[in-house]
Amino acid sequence: MGNPGDWILFIPGILAALTVHEYAHGWVAFRLGDPTAKLLGRLTLNPIPHLDPIGTILLFLVHFGWAKPVPVNPHNFENPRRGMVWVALAGPAANVLLAALGGAALQLAANNGWLMPFGILYRMLAFTIFINLMLAFFNLVPIPPLDGAKVVEGFLPVRYLPGWAAFERMGWLLLIGVILLGRLTGVSIFGVTILPISALLFNLFTGGAPVYF
Repeated sequence: MGNPGDWILFIPGILAALTVHEYAHGWVAFRLGDPTAKLLGRLTLNPIPHLDPIGTILLFLVHFGWAKPVPVNPHNFENPRRGMVWVALAGPAANVLLAALGGAALQLAANNGWLMPFGILYRMLAFTIFINLMLAFFNLVPIPPLDGAKVVEGFLPVRYLPGWAAFERMGWLLLIGVILLGRLTGVSIFGVTILPISALLFNLFTGGAPVYF
């Protein structure tokens, strides 16, 4: 991003990405028979109920944060383990879908001269597309508490679940350690995997639109 003030322009994109992600988790859980998110007011596209105060503050201070996870009770599913896989995949899938729709909108607007390249609205829309892709693939990393870990858990043989539960309890420490190691060394595992994939899909969805954050 060009300067710290640019973050003000990108708040709508961040809120959209986090809200759609959490809403999708709750919506799929509800469709599979779990009304927990709906009963607690989390089955909504209003971003306020999904924001975690600490996660939101850190997002703007250190560019890493989180939303409040949507509560899910897998015991309400016909198949709890498989149901959790679908719930976990729903968040990243919704982000990719929103990015694809945003890319189509950006191409349509740019091709018809409705948005000027590098203008405020153009940059806001481009960032919304990109942050949705980054959030989707970041969450697919199989480190607890990310969605990718829940997908892995859903396919593990039952005999490995106790060990996985122990791994989950230290997942946050591992995740923070990996992020800090990347910051210290300048070589992040996320930077060499998630960023190229997100950039590739960004170019695909936007038709190679020029971008500046």
